[in-house]
Amino acid sequence: MSARQLYMTTITIIGLGPGDIDDLSRKAWRALEQAKTVYLRTNQHGCVPCLPKGAEYRSFDDVYNANDTFETVYDTIVDTLITAAKAGDIAYAVPGDPFVGEATTQKLISRAKAENITIQVINGISYIEPMLQLIGYDAQNGLQILDGLDLVTMHHPPINPDYPAIIGQIYNRLVASDVKLTLMNQYPDEFQVMLIHGAGTSAVHVEKIPLHQIDHSERIGITTSLYVPALGNMSSFEQFQEIVAHLRAPEGCPWDRKQTHKTLIKYLLEEAYEAIQAIEDDDPQELAKELGDLLLQVVLHTQIAIDDGEFYMTDVLRHINAKMIRRHPHVWKPDEVSVDSAEQVVTNWEAIKAKEKADANGQFESMLAGVPKSMPALMVATQYQDRMARVGFDWSDVSGVVDKIREELDEVLQAQQAGDAAHLQEEVGDLFFVMVNWARWMKIDPELALKKANEKVFRRFEYVEKCVAQSGKPFTAFTLQELDEFWNAGKQLGL
Repeated sequence: MSARQLYMTTITIIGLGPGDIDDLSRKAWRALEQAKTVYLRTNQHGCVPCLPKGAEYRSFDDVYNANDTFETVYDTIVDTLITAAKAGDIAYAVPGDPFVGEATTQKLISRAKAENITIQVINGISYIEPMLQLIGYDAQNGLQILDGLDLVTMHHPPINPDYPAIIGQIYNRLVASDVKLTLMNQYPDEFQVMLIHGAGTSAVHVEKIPLHQIDHSERIGITTSLYVPALGNMSSFEQFQEIVAHLRAPEGCPWDRKQTHKTLIKYLLEEAYEAIQAIEDDDPQELAKELGDLLLQVVLHTQIAIDDGEFYMTDVLRHINAKMIRRHPHVWKPDEVSVDSAEQVVTNWEAIKAKEKADANGQFESMLAGVPKSMPALMVATQYQDRMARVGFDWSDVSGVVDKIREELDEVLQAQQAGDAAHLQEEVGDLFFVMVNWARWMKIDPELALKKANEKVFRRFEYVEKCVAQSGKPFTAFTLQELDEFWNAGKQLGL
């Protein structure tokens, strides 16, 4: 018989309820009466002074005081309980319910199973039930429950804003501050929330307060939780998915049901360009709308894929989440990878990307292959030259680029004189390509530069049109010199 098979003792995990002795169940009371040794996760609980006499009570409060991290505290508690249980049956009493906000329960159950120790659980009233009464909400209506200590380490809350959330363990102002910063990545600073202190006890206090002020509360303590109401107004990604799925359903919209990936290509491009326009116009309100329109294309394409059995939104998100973490080892594995500049990040990104493709394909693939050929030609040329330059395939200085421009211009003129249309087109393309490279050397985005030139031409020619219209004569009544004078007048006006 192995040592693992020797222990047939029992650890009874008992939920003490939210604080008042009247909330302790009769079953929990009998278990405490019958126990010889009761380990209390903490003495700082309202019903502890009123517990049955007779048992030996031992608290883990000193463990909290002696350790810097909760992980170490929980491991120490579990180690102590397992060691004690090997000598005989014990009880372990925790605040609330053993399965609500009690990190030691799962750790203890896992360790006990490995040690052949039986676990018995006696449930108690958690802090959740009294909070539901205070906020007047039915838990089955989408209520979300989170641990404040998890939110402390996050940068965006994992909360559906169309439904409310209860966040436990807001036990000091530092935790409240960190939780606040995470929540403010989704909720407005002035959003009204509730700090609920001592839920389920006679000392309960509800504090309505703007989100950005929660860490200013003087009442925050070990029994404090945070209630975050629903933001509402159809503000969640899940609601958006429901709307699009409804549009694609049999009882939905005929137009949406008719669409395919290919029929939507033009709309995807159009919405992307409209978002770009809002950015260039420095119009954040318009940008919010245009990003929504662009997001519609993403969700609609995904719903089409779901309907056709191709993939789910979870696949889309899983792929991009994993990719972002893989491609940023300096963020998620800083002990293994460090960077000193944004340029080094790009270099690492391309190296990781190349390795991923090699691992996936098992064969050579050009570093240029990752540039979509469907992009505008200027953008493709820029991407090609950026990637070639990263591996040293570039001129040593800009003078080489300028010389190449002169060379290509001469070749264009020669092709023009020869009257060879196909050759002329090729040479003009070569000239464009090297012009893009010149722009890259000067750190100018050629696509953006040409776009701004187009906008300037539009403004000045529109001014010419207005001048002609004001004259009451047709365009044909003016000479090129006269039209050019209108153009220069517009230029003088800053158009």
